[in-house]
Amino acid sequence: MQIRGLVLGAAVMALTASSASATMRISEDRGGQIGRYLQAYAAVRSTGENVVIDGNCLSACTLVLGVVPRERICATQNARFGFHAAWMPDPNGRPVTSPLGTQALWSFYPASVRRWINQHGGLSRKMIYLQGRDLSGIVASCDRNPRSQTRSARRLAPEPAGYQSASASGDRR
Repeated sequence: MQIRGLVLGAAVMALTASSASATMRISEDRGGQIGRYLQAYAAVRSTGENVVIDGNCLSACTLVLGVVPRERICATQNARFGFHAAWMPDPNGRPVTSPLGTQALWSFYPASVRRWINQHGGLSRKMIYLQGRDLSGIVASCDRNPRSQTRSARRLAPEPAGYQSASASGDRR
């Protein structure tokens, strides 16, 4: 039921977002709550913005690969995606793997990303990193993509997506 709510929230954000000509640049994003990323990326998708990955995009940040159209994402040589199973804190604050959250992540990833994850042990508590040559087979290089030469860049505004700078979104430029 919660997954349906997340998807519905993402759809509402997509319908209410306005057009923009800026590009989102992700450089050091450690991830956060899945629902917040789904909402934020749905808004990016609906505006037609491009996304440049120029550093770490970890955990829920990787949902960009399944929400924003592939042709609007490029990666620099610094790009690195980090995947792991979703988790939630237990009553004592310790992380516990969330099968429901992990299934939600999995359902959004495109087949090429799921294949890579499976080839590298699947989603578990251990972070696995997609970068370099493996990444170039999945995400276009910004060096070969003229759309990555942007007129302006924007930060994903914390308020509409519900980001908490310190814990959810990492550093975005």
